[in-house]
Amino acid sequence: MRIIVMSDSHRNFRNVLRVVEKHPEADLYIHLGDGEREFEDVQNLYPDRRYLWVSGNCDFGSDTKSSDLVKLSGKNILITHGHTYYVKHSLSELKTAARVCRANVVLYGHTHVAHTEYDGGLYIMNPGSLSIPRQGGPTYGILDITSQGIMTNIVEVS
Repeated sequence: MRIIVMSDSHRNFRNVLRVVEKHPEADLYIHLGDGEREFEDVQNLYPDRRYLWVSGNCDFGSDTKSSDLVKLSGKNILITHGHTYYVKHSLSELKTAARVCRANVVLYGHTHVAHTEYDGGLYIMNPGSLSIPRQGGPTYGILDITSQGIMTNIVEVS
């Protein structure tokens, strides 16, 4: 299963659309918040594709949860914007929450800094920001779940 992971697009519809159009092979597109409106707009353009999203601290008036636990290809995946776990200061609360809910993967945003790591059985990925990155250019993530395992990659928007 190939999952395209985006976050923090902050009204940059063009980059969200660019990523979705670059990956028609994706089984699922996930947005981790602060871009709910443009993600919904892309969903309206490509309604035949699968989408999941959570809200961020800048998705004002949203009824969408800021975190969710989903099961995909047999793996538990915690998706969150991250602000309620104080990820700008430390990943310890996020890692604890992921382990409590027995997640195999945790996907988070909010920091605008791309990050991927493996920590004691837990895959962790922040795809960075599609709009206002704090390091380098705009980025997104690719999460592949296969019979051989899990792979995370950070990709620059081109």
